[in-house]
Amino acid sequence: MTATAFVVNSSVSSDFSGGNWDLVPPLAVVGRDVRVPLVTGGDIEYAALDYAASAPCLQRVWDDVAAYLPYYGSVHRGAGYLSQLSTDLYESSRATVAAHVGARPDDLVVFTRGTTDSLNLLASALPHGTRVFVFETEHHAALLPWRRRSGVTHLPAPASPAEAVSVLDAALAADGGDGPRLVCVTGASNVTGELFPVAELAAVAHRYGARIVLDAAQLAPHQPVSITELDVDWVVFSGHKLYAPFGAGVLAGRSDWLAQAEPYLAGGGASKAVTADSVEWNDGSARHEAGSPNVIGAYAIASAFRALAEVGFEALAAREEALSARLRAGLAGIPQVRTLELFGPESARVSVVSFVVDGWNSSRFAAALSAEYGIGVRDGLFCAHPLVRRLLGARTDAPAECGAPDAPTGEQNLNAIRVSFGAGTPEEHIDRFLGAVRELVRGGARWTYRTDGGRCVPDADPRGPVAAAGVR
Repeated sequence: MTATAFVVNSSVSSDFSGGNWDLVPPLAVVGRDVRVPLVTGGDIEYAALDYAASAPCLQRVWDDVAAYLPYYGSVHRGAGYLSQLSTDLYESSRATVAAHVGARPDDLVVFTRGTTDSLNLLASALPHGTRVFVFETEHHAALLPWRRRSGVTHLPAPASPAEAVSVLDAALAADGGDGPRLVCVTGASNVTGELFPVAELAAVAHRYGARIVLDAAQLAPHQPVSITELDVDWVVFSGHKLYAPFGAGVLAGRSDWLAQAEPYLAGGGASKAVTADSVEWNDGSARHEAGSPNVIGAYAIASAFRALAEVGFEALAAREEALSARLRAGLAGIPQVRTLELFGPESARVSVVSFVVDGWNSSRFAAALSAEYGIGVRDGLFCAHPLVRRLLGARTDAPAECGAPDAPTGEQNLNAIRVSFGAGTPEEHIDRFLGAVRELVRGGARWTYRTDGGRCVPDADPRGPVAAAGVR
């Protein structure tokens, strides 16, 4: 009884519009041909340029999951054939993930609900008195969990990768005491896409006896992540950003703190033996996976890793770099556009770009891209409020109409636009986006917009409710 019976060898899409590039084609993703209505009439193929929030499902992943679904059964709980098969599939997926993240032999791979869940799990397992060091440039998932139990030192936003290393070095050198310490750092910013020097930061942390956890939510979909090669203590990431949107994530790394901590959730699976007044908890990954596990989510992550590895991260990265260069050059040619950066235009990055447009409220601009051009981007502060506010500075040129839904009162015009893409993005979507930006800057929106429930929406939208498109 093996899990490999469900591996479906789906081929990648051969569609790569606009030229004879010596690059791999975009990978086939579910929803690639979905068409959406425009407020100005007609419809158009949807351009999904919000991969940093949630990437579309790889067709290969969907095919693998669909092949398994008739055999779905309870995990770790049943004597029946399908239950045993599902258990084998779940544990095989754990082994696949461990291999793809370069886990050490004694590391644990714990399946969670996503990056936020993984970091909260780790925060719950910190030994008493642990001091945490985290850059203020982090996403909220990496900023907030530590505040509940530990002392937190917020490190200032660095102006370069080298400064990030020196800032951490100085902070750890100035910190007194012999207790446990943890450094939390992102691999790639969810706002600017810029890469942090993870291996160098890990070396500094270990030199001072501290541990380090890598938030690879934005990094793992774009390049290999190895616990061993980077010499980090833990890595966390989400399946829904890795082309596996089935509600699972991963915390992988050292076992000792997790083994000594109370289970993250109390319940079946985490418990080994229970009486009316006592409980013996399980060891290993099961200790923090109480309840019925998300076998489909775990299998989807394993399937996504296999699919990306088969095509080759190097080939995928080359394609994304070419598209990123095209995008950034196009935006640079529009004087009214200002991109947001920490380290400067030459810094290494993944395919995430945030920007503002002179004279525009970003929420209204994003709404116009969607309603008039069928392009999906993100607007707001991207759950990284301290960083985005720092990068925006004292921006006063944007009208307050359709303010950012996550900005406090009085800062409704302090928001930005984020465009992000990945292995499934065709060149045409980048070109259409750039053309739309130019048209909006030159001629303005063709529709009027209003604020509804904190979001900017088309006024008198003729398209009707979403359910009219067949979504139930």
